[in-house]
Amino acid sequence: MPVAKRVLLRSVTMWMLLQSLLLLTSCLRSATAFPKGCYPSEEEGLKTFRCSNARLTEVPRDIPNDTHKLYLDSNQIPFLPRDAFRDLPLLLELDLSHNAISSVESGAFRGLAEHLHSLDLSSNRLVSVSKDAFSNLKAKVNLSNNPWLCDCQLQELIRTVDLAAGSSGGIVCDSSAQEEYVGKAFLQVIADTDFCNVYKKTTDIAMLVTMFGWFAMVISYLVYYVRQNQEDARRHLEYLKSLPSKQRRSEESSTISTVV
Repeated sequence: MPVAKRVLLRSVTMWMLLQSLLLLTSCLRSATAFPKGCYPSEEEGLKTFRCSNARLTEVPRDIPNDTHKLYLDSNQIPFLPRDAFRDLPLLLELDLSHNAISSVESGAFRGLAEHLHSLDLSSNRLVSVSKDAFSNLKAKVNLSNNPWLCDCQLQELIRTVDLAAGSSGGIVCDSSAQEEYVGKAFLQVIADTDFCNVYKKTTDIAMLVTMFGWFAMVISYLVYYVRQNQEDARRHLEYLKSLPSKQRRSEESSTISTVV
């Protein structure tokens, strides 16, 4: 075999080995970067990242940024911090069901407004969430099976988000200022009750009571002040009467001048 051909064959072989080694290293690096129990896949042409039942206590940080479907269900995640999914601009579906989420910070879903069309937060520990946490989000949201506090804040949240089909009946009052609403579906309750209007009336009454209290205190102080001055004036007049006539006239003139 000619020397040139042997050199060329050896070069091609070395190049193929090098490419294989680089590919293997890349795969191993990617595999070790993912949390235990998490793995990437492709479903119906969409890049998917699954972390179901992976005993996670926080949202993973090394999720591929070209992920379309993210499953974080059945874990132990307690809350969603600000910008938790900021690096996932192509995300279409996000499943956070069956966790221990009790708090969602404002801006937790920032960066997902353009593409996200499904968000599942069912079966968590949500009691109260600000509507700002879902600001500009166009996704269908599932909020069922959470221990909700039925109040004005929940009413504003429900009016802000687009609820997933069939999930509204699962939003039930676990607690409420009005005991008669506990155990009832929230949408059924707000059909007859405006929590925000009740809150406004309660606030107005509290302000009126506070203003009346201050007004009563001012009036009481003025009455006390007048009576105290009257008492001082009476004592001073009695004192003047007890003085000799000449000194009394001088003191009375001084008192009159002072009053004038």
